[in-house]
Amino acid sequence: MHSETDFPATHTVFNQAEPLADRNLLAGNRALQSALAFHAPGMDTSTLHSLGGQMGSRAMQTHARLANTHPPVLHSHDRLGRRLDQVEFHPSYHALMDAAAQAGLHGSPWDPAAGEGAHLRRAAAFMLFTEAEPSILCPISMTYAVLPALRGNSAIFEAWAPGLMARAYDPEFKLYRHKRGLTMGMGMTEKQGGSDVRANTTQAIPDGEDAWGPRFKLLGHKWFFSAPMCDAFLVLAQSPAGLSCFFVPRILPDFVDPQSPGSVNAIRIQRLKDKLGNHANASSEVEFQHATAWLVGVEGRGVPQILEMGTMTRLDCALGTTGLMRQALSIALHHTSQRQAFGKALIEQPLMRNVLADLAIECEAACALSMRLASAFDHASDPHELLMGRLLTPVAKYWICKRGATFAQEAMECLGGNGYVEEGGEGTMARIYREMPLNSIWEGAGNIMALDLLRALRKGDTAAALARELAPARGAHPALDRLAASLPTRVELMATEMEARRLAQEVALAVQAALLYQTAPTAVFEAFCDSRLAGNWGYSFGTLGAAVDFDAILQRAMPY
Repeated sequence: MHSETDFPATHTVFNQAEPLADRNLLAGNRALQSALAFHAPGMDTSTLHSLGGQMGSRAMQTHARLANTHPPVLHSHDRLGRRLDQVEFHPSYHALMDAAAQAGLHGSPWDPAAGEGAHLRRAAAFMLFTEAEPSILCPISMTYAVLPALRGNSAIFEAWAPGLMARAYDPEFKLYRHKRGLTMGMGMTEKQGGSDVRANTTQAIPDGEDAWGPRFKLLGHKWFFSAPMCDAFLVLAQSPAGLSCFFVPRILPDFVDPQSPGSVNAIRIQRLKDKLGNHANASSEVEFQHATAWLVGVEGRGVPQILEMGTMTRLDCALGTTGLMRQALSIALHHTSQRQAFGKALIEQPLMRNVLADLAIECEAACALSMRLASAFDHASDPHELLMGRLLTPVAKYWICKRGATFAQEAMECLGGNGYVEEGGEGTMARIYREMPLNSIWEGAGNIMALDLLRALRKGDTAAALARELAPARGAHPALDRLAASLPTRVELMATEMEARRLAQEVALAVQAALLYQTAPTAVFEAFCDSRLAGNWGYSFGTLGAAVDFDAILQRAMPY
């Protein structure tokens, strides 16, 4: 007889990186710290540091894993055959939603008591939260975007705004005035139209008027209806005056039918989408079977309202992609610092240093542009800021989100096979990779953003505004000077649709470079300009020139 000790061990585990956990996401993010200091030098960031610690904790990583491993489940009927139209979530989803609401990521910037820099602060928090788990932020982002539009119906705004701005999450399926906190969604996309919302066929049939104003019955469908367990939705439908915006609650107010208080509105969830990523979030297809709705804003003016809301959600697309970039970069830096190959750490290998530094530059540039856009929202009364907000929204959404998927693939490759597996720890990289394409598609894919840029060019003197934006970096780098000199003319001439993507890219790169000159170390700024602007850019990450100060760039990017 032999015991186990009589035989040698098959292997001993060594040279594997430990999972990156229990760290403060803000303390290690020098690019975000610099952006905050630049745009709001007097801001008290203590609450952001607290959130950074919470989102970097092992406990939140566990919640993120569980919320995605156990996706939402639709219960269309109860066991007796009665309609339910409810979605059940894992407890970790609710824990994450509660954390996001307490951090004020949804309605807090619209609170009159929020103070200066509310949108910038919220943007930083949104970015930090995304590093932990992005997909539950869909209803959070929609609530942020929808809330100001509700001012188009003062009665509904007065009734719902306090709950939408409350730093509380209440998952109970009950009447809005009995809940501690509220969330809202949007319903725009239909099967036949996609981004062309003017092709929508859902009908809004007039149904009198009551305490909340003109009332309608909706008959139709929505092909993408994310977060169907929100308390209410803003929905586009064709009214007699044209495409209009409507408020559609899940549970009807008592005055609609006093005999049946708490009646469920006729929103029928047909099925949940089976998506590539974004697994913790429920995206659905619904039908409206004469669902009760109220007009918000001017009848027939639904598209302009949607465009205003899209500005907010598109900001979140840029912020969310930047947060995912930062988490992917942090994991790659952490892994390569511990993993040995050919006698030294991976991060000491020249080619790996080049890849990591290139990723770090891209991530910092994305952070700079995202936070610049958020800052514009805080100063919308300033004509220049208003114009830059309109110009940079499609630019940031287009460029940052386009770079996200390529960025995630390269960061995953830094981990080799360990990056491709789904299980815990480093498995986060696989989830990031599956999540990245979403922000480029959601709220308008690349072509829609390029067209929106062309529309933005017609709003005021955008050429002068762009020149003013780039002026602080004049003379800092010859390649930036050449690009900055050419852009105003191209903007004034308004590029054709065939050229719109190229213009969006070049505006993004020029503004990123100007911001890096003002917020980042010289090593980062010069490497960005030399690679992205001077005609020396390779076709993949890791093609920086040998003269780059790799030590300075990598040290700045380290997550601790």
